[in-house]
Amino acid sequence: MICFPLILPALFSSAAISPKKNNTTIRVSIRPSAFVSALYESLSLDSLGLSREAFNQAITGYYILQDGGNIQHPGVLSIIDFSLPSYKKRLFVLDIENGKLLFNTLVAHGRNSGQVLATRFSNRFRSFESSLGFYLTGETYTGGKGYSLRLLGIEKGINNNAYNRGIVVHAASYVNEEISRTGGRLGRSEGCPAIPADIHRSLIESIKNGSCLFIYGNDKRYASRSRLLKKSRLS
Repeated sequence: MICFPLILPALFSSAAISPKKNNTTIRVSIRPSAFVSALYESLSLDSLGLSREAFNQAITGYYILQDGGNIQHPGVLSIIDFSLPSYKKRLFVLDIENGKLLFNTLVAHGRNSGQVLATRFSNRFRSFESSLGFYLTGETYTGGKGYSLRLLGIEKGINNNAYNRGIVVHAASYVNEEISRTGGRLGRSEGCPAIPADIHRSLIESIKNGSCLFIYGNDKRYASRSRLLKKSRLS
């Protein structure tokens, strides 16, 4: 059962993330660039490899979603930076409210998205490619991949098929530092952001039930297609 029955219909509509009142669009209050820069620098995200563009896009969308009342689990923002090679720790879980980095770990991309780098992204069924954009985390369950976390893609035409494609956060034996060292890259998934088994339960517990997750990649078409990012820009 999906955790957000009241939110999902709006998110999957053509007017996704467009809160209105009396047919007038509500202005979204995005935090100033000074705050964003301070957070990025205080957590040393640059030295950890997270691209500034990925961070800026993630923060922009996070606050649009939060101010629109779409985030059920506020304060936590997960960013996957697929512009980094798979042997790098490219999943970042941030505690926005307290200015902390909760997790920085490895994460796999879809097997048809590329080898070391993810360069192809898709919203299609059975593409075995990763999908970019903004997600809300759903409920946890135990299935064929063990303890897993459902993801609800909220960008129409970009990732809104994720739930029905079975794109989830789960542990994988092919995601660990030894494989990364010896093979020069991680193994790959069928499109899921698979994470190391030794931390998967604690990571999932920290982001489940309505937090924001953003997947970034080297795809310039994404920003021009994302209706959510068009809502505002950092001031």
